[in-house]
Amino acid sequence: MTRTHARKNTEPAANAVDRPPGPDGLPVIGSTVSFVRDPLDFVRSIGEYGDVASYEAFGREFVAVSNPELVEAVLVSRDDEFWKGEFESEFGDIVAPDGVFYAEGSDWQRQRRLLQSLFTPKRIESYAADMVDETVRLVEGWADGTVVNVRDALSMLTLGVLTRSLLDLDLDDERADVVVRMVHALGEYVDAEMLGVRAALPSWLPSKPERKFDRAMADLDALVESLVHDHRESKTESDDLLSLLAMAEYPDGTKLSPSAVSDQLVQFLVAGHETSATALTYSCWLIANNPATQRRLACEVDTVCGDHDPTIDDLGSLTLSEAVINESMRLYPPFPFIHRQPHEPTTLGGYRISPESTLQLPLSSVHLDERWWHDAESFRPDRWLPEAEQNGDWNRDRPEYAYFPFGGGPRHCIGMRFAMTELQLVLATMVRRMEFEPVTESIDPTWKVSLDPGPVKLRVHVRDR
Repeated sequence: MTRTHARKNTEPAANAVDRPPGPDGLPVIGSTVSFVRDPLDFVRSIGEYGDVASYEAFGREFVAVSNPELVEAVLVSRDDEFWKGEFESEFGDIVAPDGVFYAEGSDWQRQRRLLQSLFTPKRIESYAADMVDETVRLVEGWADGTVVNVRDALSMLTLGVLTRSLLDLDLDDERADVVVRMVHALGEYVDAEMLGVRAALPSWLPSKPERKFDRAMADLDALVESLVHDHRESKTESDDLLSLLAMAEYPDGTKLSPSAVSDQLVQFLVAGHETSATALTYSCWLIANNPATQRRLACEVDTVCGDHDPTIDDLGSLTLSEAVINESMRLYPPFPFIHRQPHEPTTLGGYRISPESTLQLPLSSVHLDERWWHDAESFRPDRWLPEAEQNGDWNRDRPEYAYFPFGGGPRHCIGMRFAMTELQLVLATMVRRMEFEPVTESIDPTWKVSLDPGPVKLRVHVRDR
């Protein structure tokens, strides 16, 4: 794959050494076992070798880049030297090979321009009421004192929000069961891939999770094709993303094929549902374990919203709710790693990087680095408030890319504004009605489709407002 590079690497190649330092690992398998056992701890541990460190795993070389200025170089100032890479693209081939998340070059630019118009502030405002309505419907089903597995509950909540905003379907619509089955089947398939089930089978023999996912995807493709046909035949205008994609045209006048529409929708369903549910789960668990923060949050919501549920117009005043979301994603970034691969031999941080190397940008390490974050492993949402510098929680020398939960540069998450709107509105709506008390005492996150916290049980109490 080739591209014309507008910017060139300015690092002095003559001074670069051949290979970044790192652990030797075991013969043949390298550090695969250590990585699979605990990816986050392993990548943090190799930080002892420096901000650029290499290791072998899964038959390839990874180069972990843990310095914010180098992260910025890869994602922003030198982004044209890198592409998504084989490691991420293999996942894209499973999920949605023709979608914008994994497209490259001119194909990516063409898709991005088309989709960007679907995520304008005005468009996202139109989804805000659905976000609040789905949350109210969820929490009003919780009796006082009930123990709730919030991971499962919030997963269904965010899937419901996306199903309404993307497809204009409610989860109680029997057609929505097709979406639910696909998302669950994908999670099982990715989990099996992570555990090496695929590698243990002959290449021609699909695993049970793979067969289940293939059937679920075929059903979803058929549903989307039917819905696209209905939208194109209908004279009724609609704001759901499927309608907009079905009617959208590229500059040359061509429309997306049903399979291309399906790929885009699948990407948004998977990425948007998983990341939002994950971020909200950690947020609820963290405030449940920090009663003072939870009380302040409830007070803010009561003051700003009064006798109504949060609206899009309230977001600018809900500063603590935004701070809680930001701090949760700092401690537990839904996607803990971003990967890139050089098009050509290059240098980074004084080391030569080959086109076969996979660059790994570990949010889970950078976000917890004491160089950039005071008391880095503690939950301190106040560090995000305007007065943070006065109370010692803000580091004025902190580089911009010491925090990058949505990536950065031209390929930053296209749904970032949608996600932040949803996270803030859902959290504020829940806190207005409920208090959370911890039942699950500790969590042990694992890297699956996202940074999965596992079952998180909280006792809910109806607030006396």
